[in-house]
Amino acid sequence: MINILVVEDDLKLNQIVCAYLSDNGYAAKGCLNPNEAYNFMYGSLYDLIISDIMMPEIDGFEFAKTVRSLNKTIPILFMTARDDIASKQKGFRAGIDDYMVKPVNLDELVLRVAALLRRANIMDEKKLTVGSLTLDADAVTASIYDEEIPVTVREFNILFKLLSYPKKTFSRAQLMDEFWGVDSDTSLRAVDVYITKLRDKFSVCEDFQIVTVHGLGYKAVLK
Repeated sequence: MINILVVEDDLKLNQIVCAYLSDNGYAAKGCLNPNEAYNFMYGSLYDLIISDIMMPEIDGFEFAKTVRSLNKTIPILFMTARDDIASKQKGFRAGIDDYMVKPVNLDELVLRVAALLRRANIMDEKKLTVGSLTLDADAVTASIYDEEIPVTVREFNILFKLLSYPKKTFSRAQLMDEFWGVDSDTSLRAVDVYITKLRDKFSVCEDFQIVTVHGLGYKAVLK
């Protein structure tokens, strides 16, 4: 399932867009501002972002720059009432991939989403490559120089999460909530156990390191 995050402060429009995307086979999640979007992105992996520009506190330009600094490849589509060339230029310079002016034709929106995903090769495969390491989300496999490293689903998901947002620190609680569930009564120390396992299994890979951020949690650092 392709996951799409819709960042739009007009609640009714947000709901309409999410419903239409869902009707066309996508898993759409709506939020009303970039701060909500950051929280969702820290907790889940998304394949594409649709964002308004004019939003309170953080506008779409700043939001796009932040997203692009964290993820170089995720497609970003602006959906906005601003039709001036200066806004379009600013958007593309911030790292967006497409721009639609409101009122948008929802059928055209779906076509553009499909095109952006196709260009990103997400429709065919969900792979993350870090040097010699390749993580295949569809097959749930990890390999170094094409040699598969045995991992459990939870180990894979934690590693994929960390490497999807290099240098971003995730607390034990964040990882626990996502990969064990918010109702889990497992100790936070279980996260430490899994991190130790990942470090051991991927110690031969010289392209990244899982770093402990004392008092906070863990982050992946690319070498």
